[in-house]
Amino acid sequence: MTVTATAAASGANATERFKSDKFVGVAGTPPERVSLLAREVLEAVHGTIRKHKVSYAEYNALKAWLIAVGEDGEWPLFLDVWVEHVVEEVATEHRAGNKGTIEGPYYVPDAPERGARGSVPARDDEPGTPLTWTGRVTSTDGRTLAGAKIELWHADADGFYSQFAPGIPEWNLRASFTADESGRFEIHTVRPAPYQIPTDGACGKLIAAAGWHAWRPAHLHVKVSAPGHELLTAQLYFPGDEHNDDDIASAVKPELLLAPRPVEGGEAIDYGFVLDPERS
Repeated sequence: MTVTATAAASGANATERFKSDKFVGVAGTPPERVSLLAREVLEAVHGTIRKHKVSYAEYNALKAWLIAVGEDGEWPLFLDVWVEHVVEEVATEHRAGNKGTIEGPYYVPDAPERGARGSVPARDDEPGTPLTWTGRVTSTDGRTLAGAKIELWHADADGFYSQFAPGIPEWNLRASFTADESGRFEIHTVRPAPYQIPTDGACGKLIAAAGWHAWRPAHLHVKVSAPGHELLTAQLYFPGDEHNDDDIASAVKPELLLAPRPVEGGEAIDYGFVLDPERS
């Protein structure tokens, strides 16, 4: 029996993964900091209500929608699409090395290791143009970062991610690579396609009600790390995609655009990483 992927299923999986992998409380955070952030968020909401004379009908519709976001398991999707890009911007504004962008809700640690040169796990009939990616990892002072780790994951041609949608092999289009003694790596995968974020849940209802589109441009997700250096999380994009300029997640930056070139049997890109040392 074929199981169809849905927003509710992917959202619920993302929520459970987040709670098990990343949740940390505010233990150790000064109460003054918690109070400051909570009050200013609430004051921003209050200001919007006053400015636009929000009615009780609109307020109750908001309450119902917020409940639906939770029931559909779409809080990770909502926050990662509409909020995370600003958090990332603030958190990395000091960096001199590569630009990063949002992680999104579908990262999974401990993907299969493929060494310095290898292919991501994929189905025999995996759709998509074959893509060869070469690059080098260095520090901001020019030092080679041998042994740097490059984690790669991306959606399939239908816009679904392994481990979050049914019917896809566990590690499909997910792998880790380790830069060689020269800091170099070579990755073989397929070029991903643009896709719409799930629209059959509460986030989709917001998109429809607001008259927005739900499209994300084609992108490769990466995390790049090396001892003594800050973790870089990024998405890499392809020129010419019609949604590079109006990405629903507002995550595209000019520095993250690739320059693919045609080669026999597919395409090739060269894109390396410069990591910032950890701040003392």
